[in-house]
Amino acid sequence: MFDDLDEALRQFLIRELPISNDEVDIEFDRPKREWSARLSRPTLNLFLYDIHENQKLRPAHPAWQNIPNDDGTVTQRRRPVRVDLHYMITVWAAEAEDEHRLLARTMMAFFRHSHLPNELLPPSMKNQPRKIEFVVAQPNALQNPVDIWTVLDNEMGPAIELTITLALDPYLPVITPLVSGRRLSFVQGVDRNGGDTDTFYAVRGKLVSKEPLENARVVLIEQGLEVLVQPDGEFGIGRLREAEYTLDVFVEGRDPFQHKITVPSPNYEIEVK
Repeated sequence: MFDDLDEALRQFLIRELPISNDEVDIEFDRPKREWSARLSRPTLNLFLYDIHENQKLRPAHPAWQNIPNDDGTVTQRRRPVRVDLHYMITVWAAEAEDEHRLLARTMMAFFRHSHLPNELLPPSMKNQPRKIEFVVAQPNALQNPVDIWTVLDNEMGPAIELTITLALDPYLPVITPLVSGRRLSFVQGVDRNGGDTDTFYAVRGKLVSKEPLENARVVLIEQGLEVLVQPDGEFGIGRLREAEYTLDVFVEGRDPFQHKITVPSPNYEIEVK
């Protein structure tokens, strides 16, 4: 994945600077002293120096996504992990004037675009949940640059910090039957062979809308219970007896309404207009 991103960045810079006739090399090596000493042509270097999870983008809701299939099954996917990749961009040329000119053109190329263009993405990066955005040349982004140059054992030079956030999916999808409810039976008393049972149902429903659902809430009126609604509209209610129930549905920007459900039922989808 990271090498695919490197190649997409290479094609982006070749197109946007632009670079023709291979007049400038684009490399991703560590800019160590022995590396820079071997350069014979102007070189633009993108050094990936740090990778870590973006915890601000870690989903607060459950990690599983349920994607319905046409055959009645549902594909369960773990929500991807969002990671930040930090690049240190430097330019290497014989003249400082050429270095500064190429460095400025590189920074302007990233400022002109808020994200990596889709047409430059390789197949492995086509299913990103969001656009692959650029964050470039932000204050305090490249912390302790002297320490980095010391470790590289090279002379310090001007550098641009570029941060790119990728979604990584280390999990395989699981395909299961589409279940909207399950029954739970509890035996009363000591006699497990002939005793009575209490039967409860746990149901899973979904608010369905053509427009995004903002701050959706569902309240089970009979129990005065507010039910957690996920960003994709899914909700679950447990310990319901066989009966009819009324749900209050609230969605920001829409008129609140009531919806009746029967437990058990094969479907608990609620259309939000």
